[in-house]
Order: sequence, then C-alpha cells, then structure tokens
Amino acid sequence: MRLSLVLCAALVASPVLAAAPPTAEARWWGHVETLAGPEFEGRLTGSPGHAKAAAYAAGRFKAYGLQPAGTDGFLQPVTFAVQRIDAARSSVALVSGSETTPVAVGPDIILGARIPQLPTVDAPLVFIGYGLHLPEIGVDDFAGQDLKGKIAVYINGGPQEISAALKSHSRGTQTWRAASAAGAIGLIGLSSPKTAEIPWERTIENSIQPGMYPADPTLQDAGAPKFSATFNPAMAEKLFARSGHSFAEVVALADAAKPMTGFDLKLGLKANVAASVSAVTSQNVVAKLPGSDPRLAAEHVVITAHIDHLGLNETGKGAPYYPGAMDNASGVATVLEVARQMAAAKVKPKRSVLFVLVTAEEKGLLGSKYFAERPSVPKGSVVADLNMDMALPLWPLTSVIVLGVDESTLGEAARAAAASRGLEVVADPYPDRNSFIRSDQYSFIRVGVPALAFKFGFKPGTPEAAIEKAWRSDRYHGLADDLSQPVERAEAVKFNAYMAAVALQVANAPQRPAWKDTSFFKRFAD
Repeated sequence: MRLSLVLCAALVASPVLAAAPPTAEARWWGHVETLAGPEFEGRLTGSPGHAKAAAYAAGRFKAYGLQPAGTDGFLQPVTFAVQRIDAARSSVALVSGSETTPVAVGPDIILGARIPQLPTVDAPLVFIGYGLHLPEIGVDDFAGQDLKGKIAVYINGGPQEISAALKSHSRGTQTWRAASAAGAIGLIGLSSPKTAEIPWERTIENSIQPGMYPADPTLQDAGAPKFSATFNPAMAEKLFARSGHSFAEVVALADAAKPMTGFDLKLGLKANVAASVSAVTSQNVVAKLPGSDPRLAAEHVVITAHIDHLGLNETGKGAPYYPGAMDNASGVATVLEVARQMAAAKVKPKRSVLFVLVTAEEKGLLGSKYFAERPSVPKGSVVADLNMDMALPLWPLTSVIVLGVDESTLGEAARAAAASRGLEVVADPYPDRNSFIRSDQYSFIRVGVPALAFKFGFKPGTPEAAIEKAWRSDRYHGLADDLSQPVERAEAVKFNAYMAAVALQVANAPQRPAWKDTSFFKRFAD
C-alpha cells in the first residue's frame, strides 16, 4: 500500500503528466483560430475587432521577448478617411444625344470608394485599351488621345510581351497618375469574365463596405477627387454599343494577351454620387528582434503580413462577420511563428528583423504604405521586405511562388532556401491578376526597398490549380473563408520553416539586398 501511495504521489508530481507543449501545427492553427474567431468580428480596419487583433499580436510579440518598435509601444497608429457610398441615393446613366440609358448602381456598376469621389459627373467616355502607362518601354495607352475632362475606360491585362511585373506596376497608382496627367476626370475598370476572381454577385455584396484613403493628402495617389467605378462584365456591351466595336471583341484580345488600341465610345456618362466621409484611426503592429552584428544591426529586414480583413457582414444574409482565415489570419500566424522561432534561437541574425503586421491592406495597401513611407525606424535602414498574404496551405508544399524573384538579389536567397528543402520555385501562373502590386510588398518597392511575396506553388492545369481556382471563386473575400475549410496544417508548418530560412539568409548576408540592373523597379531605389 505504501509503495502504491508513493508511486501515485510520484506520478502526480511527474512532469510527464503535465500538459504537453503545443505542437508547431497547433501553435500556427491556434493563431488562425483566434484571429478568425468571433471576438475579432472580421478585423475591419479601425474597428474594435481590429484593435483587439492588434493587441493580441502585440501580446504574442511581447511574450516572445521582442522589443516594441512602433511609435506607441508595439503599435503605430494611422488615420484614414472613410468613404461610404450610398448606392440607393446615387445614380448613373449613359448618354447619347438626347437618349439617356440608366445604369443600375450595384447590378451594373460599382462606384469606387478608395479615392475621393466627384459628387457630380457629366463627361464623355473613351476606351483606352489596357490603360497601361509604361513610357520607358514605349507603351502608353493614355498617349495620343484627348482625355481632358473625360472618363477613361480600360480592361485589365496587357500584351504578352510585357512582363507580369511591369503590367502589375502600371495597373497600380501609375494608372491614376497617368489619368490625372492626361486631364481625365475618372476611370472605369473592366475585366474579362475568364479572369474574374470573384463572382459579380459577391463583388456587389462587398461593395457596400466603406472604402478608405490616407487622411494625409500628401499620401493620396489620385491628387484630387475623381470618378471611379467598375462595370459588370455581363453588362459591358452597353458601353460599346455606339462605338463600332464590341466588348466581346475587346475580351477576345485581352484573353489572348494581344495588343489593342483605344477608341471613342461615342457615349457620355452622367452620375450623381452620394457619399459620406469620416475618419478612423487603426494600428500597424511592429516588433523588433535586434541584430547581433555590431555593423549590420542598424539595418532592418522587414517581415510583413496584413492583419485586417473585411469586418462585419452587412448584407443581412449568412454569418455575422467575414472570418478571413486564409486572408490573412494565416499570414499573421506565419509571421508570429517565424518571430517566435527566431527569438528563441540561440544564435540571433546579424541584421535586425522587424515583424510588421499592417492594417488597411484590404483598403488599398494603406497601412504598409504609411509604414514604408514613414517607418518607425530610420527610413534608410530598411533593406528588404518579405511579405505573406494568402499563401494558401491547401495542398502539399512541393513548390513556392515567389513574386519578384527575378527583380533583386533577394531572389537568390529565396531560391537557395527552397533548394535546401527540395522545393521548386515556380512562375506566377496568372500574371494578369496583378498580384505583384496587390499586396503589401509593393508599398516597399515603391520606396526603393527590394521585396518579395510568397505563396504555395502550383502550375496551370494541375489539381492544385483547380483547388486554388475554386478557393478564389467560392471563398475569397467571402463568408466561406472560415475555420471549417480544409487546411493542410502540417504543410503550413513547412512553409513557416521555409520563410524563417529565407529571412535568416537575408539577415545574415554580407551585402544588403539590391535591385538587379535589369529590373524596371531599380528606378525607385535610384
């Protein structure tokens, strides 16, 4: 009996019976579960749910022993203008002579909210092809056309001979800058049904959410209020009815990545836009792992992911909020896990590493734009950005897509880390999605900092491509991007290890990363 009592006492005290530490899978998925959970209400920029998510991430960074590196502890507050379009009180019509054809706001056209909207518009429409502005390589769809006081209409895409990176760059802020320089008062975007990522019905649902732009006018891209809209592809023939051309003809050229020229649509557009504007403050979250090398520690490698998502569901149908599990709780979880691993390692990286979780990506890369242009560390000290947004761990990790891999010496680190793990680096399978400019790495590129973005790799025509396509169609920016979807958690852990390896290679390299002389984007550093 005494022996039994002794054994029982020993078992009770034994650490073997203590709770086992969480596995790497459980840790990563635990962050995703938390951030995509109901407490955070979809993490809309400036919302209480977003503030709670920022506090959660800051708490994790503190627990890992990282230094606060924001302007207010771990936080960097940023103020945005919030623009909400009242579709019911807005009106749009196409005009030809005395004939007026109403265009339904919502079903036919979505009014943009990411730049200050003009309250009233009465202007001719001109089709300008792809709307590319790349005069450095002799491509400028805004040239040779009279756009003063007019609205330019363009379709997404570009000729095959122009690289995906250049098309993506031109599709960003360059489009607004070129439009402003040409005297255009607005832009209407079109897309081919073949390349549409989200069904139009879901795009309409998402459009009821407010848009945002920097409260500071010096950070705004359009320069002044402009008319901004997206047209339903199923209704786009209305725009071409009097031009002598058809939308079907334009789509065929775009789908084949063929050159196209612009022409007068011989239509005008009248609009009254009802919009309200307010202000909100949100937070970037910034933590620092100091470098170990006396000379290189003053330089910073930045690892980013956006922590915001779409917030509450205001449609009155379905779940109460948009969870954003893959977009982008998964990326935040990876940053947190990479931070934990690097902070716990006995040997610290030579350069300092900043872990930056940015706000307002869904509103136009606004949080990363603010950090890149007004960093909480000396601006010239930021040498690289490694970004994760919707990596999509939905199939086995055998390859990676590294956006920007051929633009700078960062590509060598990405390829070396991939090779050491038996991973293939594959090309962007859908360059006309403009992915190179659609996440936060682009904010750093615009200020001259070499940057990369990472996703699970796949090739066109494979089962993985089918999974990715279905995810974008069924879940992207939808209520179904939730915790019930099938996720390859063990593969996510492998991806986390790959990202940590890339970060270490960059942080320990003797030379700071540099743009290649052949890269178009080297001009930003120059």
